[in-house]
Amino acid sequence: MPKNKGKGGKNRKRGKNEADDEKRELVFKEDGQEYAQVLRMLGNGRCEATCIDGTKRLCHIRGKMHKKVWIAAGDIILVGLRDYQDDKADVILKYMPDEARLLKAYGELPESTRLNEGIAGGMDEEDDGAGDDYIEFEDEDIDKI
Repeated sequence: MPKNKGKGGKNRKRGKNEADDEKRELVFKEDGQEYAQVLRMLGNGRCEATCIDGTKRLCHIRGKMHKKVWIAAGDIILVGLRDYQDDKADVILKYMPDEARLLKAYGELPESTRLNEGIAGGMDEEDDGAGDDYIEFEDEDIDKI
């Protein structure tokens, strides 16, 4: 039987998430880069995204991010455009929700862009409407019953 020469298997790698909580410097787009919002995940390290310039592109998630940074539909990403293929791009960076809000505040993203605020953001709106169903009874009403 072969000897294991490493220090552990995939479970050891699974625990490593290098400084995810730390604040990082906000990265703005440069020449040949564009902001985009993920429409849907396609599998095989690819996703379909709508760039801020209005073009729908097939994006490839680079190997450094693959299986380390999880991208979902609705996320704001920074993509590198290809000179030779206009309909394809490469994902360079995924912005955290607070970074995406800052980009929108700085005017880098258009106001029409819908940011994913998470589950908690959508629940607050529904809770406000549910407050109308509550009926308050007076003590006199209870005595009549």
